[in-house]
Formats: sequence, C-alpha cells, structure tokens
Amino acid sequence: MGAEGVWLAGLSRLLSSLLIPAFFLSGILCVCLVVLLWGIRLWIQQRKKQGTSAGRDGKRPLVVAFFHPYCNAGGGGERVLWCAIRTLQKRYRNVTCVVYTGDRDATGEEIVEGAFRRFNIKLIHPVKFVFLEKRYFVEASLYPHFTLLGQSLGSVFLGWEALMKFVPDIYIDSMGYAFTLPLFKYLGGCRVGCYVHYPTISTDMLSVVRNQDIRFNNAAFVTNSSLFSKFKLIYYYFFAFLYGLVGSCSDVVMVNSSWTLNHILSLWRAGTCTSVVYPPCDVQTFLDLPLEEEKSTTEYSIVSVSQFRPEKDHPLQIRAFAKLLKEKKLAQQLSLKLILIGGCRNPQDEERVKNLKHLCEELGVSNNVTFRINISFEELKRHLAKATIGLHTMWNEHFGIGVVECMAAGTVILAHNSGGPKFDIVVPYEGHITGFLADNEDTYAEAMVSILSLPPEKRREIRENARRSVHRFSEQNFEDTFLLSVEPLLK
Repeated sequence: MGAEGVWLAGLSRLLSSLLIPAFFLSGILCVCLVVLLWGIRLWIQQRKKQGTSAGRDGKRPLVVAFFHPYCNAGGGGERVLWCAIRTLQKRYRNVTCVVYTGDRDATGEEIVEGAFRRFNIKLIHPVKFVFLEKRYFVEASLYPHFTLLGQSLGSVFLGWEALMKFVPDIYIDSMGYAFTLPLFKYLGGCRVGCYVHYPTISTDMLSVVRNQDIRFNNAAFVTNSSLFSKFKLIYYYFFAFLYGLVGSCSDVVMVNSSWTLNHILSLWRAGTCTSVVYPPCDVQTFLDLPLEEEKSTTEYSIVSVSQFRPEKDHPLQIRAFAKLLKEKKLAQQLSLKLILIGGCRNPQDEERVKNLKHLCEELGVSNNVTFRINISFEELKRHLAKATIGLHTMWNEHFGIGVVECMAAGTVILAHNSGGPKFDIVVPYEGHITGFLADNEDTYAEAMVSILSLPPEKRREIRENARRSVHRFSEQNFEDTFLLSVEPLLK
C-alpha cells in the first residue's frame, strides 16, 4: 500500500472513531432539549393553574385568547376580531375572551369603545386585555431586509411575552402570525386555531420573484438582477417551507376567501381542518341606506375605503383618476371628486398619506381629491350613500370587506381583477353583472368612463344586483360558519 493509501486509511479510522461519539453527543443534546422543553411546558402549566380561579358557579371558565397586536387599528381584520368575540359571548356562557394587544396608547375601555364607534359592534361581556410591550419586534421597519423572516421570528418573541403574561386554554391567532402557533400548542399546552386573512407568503409571490416582476414587495434592484432574483427565490422557498411547517400544527384553520384557501391548502396541507369563513361585513347597515334615484347628472364622487398601507396601492387610484380627468368631453360635462377614506395605524402610514398628497399635487388633481382619515362609522356611511363609484386597487386582495360595503351601500364597484374580489365578490349574481374589474391605470380609467357614461337606470340595475348578492357576507353568515369551525376547539 502506498503512502497515499495509508493516509486515506488513517483518515477513515479517525472519522470512524469520531462518528460514534458525535452520534452519542447529538443524542444527549436532543434528549436534553426535549427534557428542557418538557420542563418549560410543565412550568407554564403550573403557572396557568395558579393564575386561574373558579367562576360564580364553581366552575373554571374556558379562556379563549386572541393574538391581535394591532386590535385598535380599525381595519377589516379588527372587524373579524370583534365579531368573533361577540359571537363566542352570545353562544357560550362559560367562555372568557382575552385579547393580546400592543396598543398601549389606549385603555381597554377606549379600545372597546373604538370598536363600537368604527364598526357598530357592541360586546355582550367585558374583555380582558393583555398589553404587550415588545410589539416593535413585528414592525416591518425593524427589518429593512428579509422582512418576512424577521417579522415572523419577531412574532415568536412577542408570542413568548404573551405566553409569559397569560396562558389560555384556547389560542387563536387572528392576525396572521402563524409562527406563534407551535409556541402556544407545544409549550403552552393550548388548543390552537387561526383565522388567516392573507398568507404570509403565497405561490403568487413566488411567481412574481421568479418572473422578475416589479411590485411593492419586489424592488427594482432585485428584478434587474438575475442573481438577486435567484437568491430571493431560494429565500422565499425556504420561508414557505417554514411557514407550512408552523401552520400545519394548527387544530383549526379558518380562511377568509377562496383565494386564501387555495394558497393555504398548498402551503400548509391541512385540508381536513381548514374551512372558508367569509369575514363579517355589516351589510345590513349599508343595505338600510336608501337607494335613491340619481338627483344630479353633473356631480359624482368616487370613494375608496381601505387602510393607507402600501399593498392597497392608492397611487394607482390617483393616477387612474388623473387620467379620467383628462377625458376632455367627460370632464367638461361632470364635476368629479375622489374621496380616499382609510385608517392610519402608525407614523409610516401618516407619511404615506403625505406622499399621496404630494402625488396629487404633481398630477394637478389636488382640488379634486379629498382624504378622510380615521373617520367615524356614521361619516363612512354618509360618503358611501352619496358615492357613484366604489374604488378598490389592491392586487390579490385576500377578501375585500371595503368592496362588499361599497356594493351594499349602492355604489357601482370597480375592483382589482384578482384575489377575493375576482373569485368571491364581484361575480355575476343570478346571471347578472354586479360590478367591474380592472388591473392598471388605463383599464381603471376606461372603466370609470364607462360607468359614468351609463344611463342612470342601467347604473341602478347594477347597484341593485350588487346589493342582492352581498347577503352571503353578512354578520349572521359569519357567526354560523365561525361557530361551526371553532367547535372542535371548544369541546
């Protein structure tokens, strides 16, 4: 045997001698980790027993906790939260509801009052609030790069704070922080469920990166580089694997639309416990608004209802509206107004509104555009009652409560040709048209021209069809499907 053979044989013996100790050490570390996690679980369970007491009837109430760090934001997700709590209070007398929130700038009473003022939702019993101090861990601004992964890991730290402050019997993530589910299930010993408004990552997002399309979450410097696009695609596939792993541990999965259902089924593979629960839209309140004949043929308002977040794509609305005003024949005949209604959650949203106002100035439409921020429910109804067109521009909107509200109020809806509006909401009803869809500046402007050019009686026919179609999104329908879905958690 040559010198090289001797060296290889020696190396092989060395590796063999190290292999058994390495396996042994790995086994010991795994056992230690399991013991540590089991010890933490027992410790948490002990704290739970010490922190709970029996009710007036001598029985300990069943505690259902909702993880909703932005419960005072005033958006569609918050409407789902408060309706879900009210539904449980109506159905189960032995259930106590808890909300984990990071809204430390308001008291519990102020948060509940805000829910009533914005959504017309009055709770039957008091709710316990657990105020979290580390909400900044889930702020997107903290993670300028690898935002999805950063926010998801940050939610684990925020979830740990929540678990340390209060341990429930049932845990429901109602805001899309799926990475908290295994924490509460395996360490907290809770039955866990979730209501998914929008998948953290979707196959559509993967296709955007793969095709190198520019979107608000896919910057130009990435799309212009094949190397960066491939790296981001690998990162997205890795994150999708983790997302599917943590989501699959949920005992009950509720999704808000057919579009969300398809993505969650492909990522989480939890079809047996997944169901569609349409969000509760206050359709009756808007249906009670009288559908009057159009009194004016010269003054029209176009209303948008959505939070001032980047994915809502308000710039598209303003640019399309500017193109509409350039239609000389139409502009000479009509007085047009665009009213942007929405909530601002934080300084980033407020800065976004400032930028939108600057865009209006650049396009010369400031006199025709009005911003109404964090308005009351009553004011929202007044604007929708007077509007001719309801405008929506978010690509792949998971559902679109604002779209439903516009249709119920009697506007002619013009929504994005994707997501929930395309597959669930702005669809023919009994063979009749209920609204219009578009996907870019030109098609939006063209659609608005077409709507405003229709005879008043034709617009009324579309409005009536839309109104009849929205009953399937009522609060009563939400209550029925929500209770049916969460029943396995409450047994």
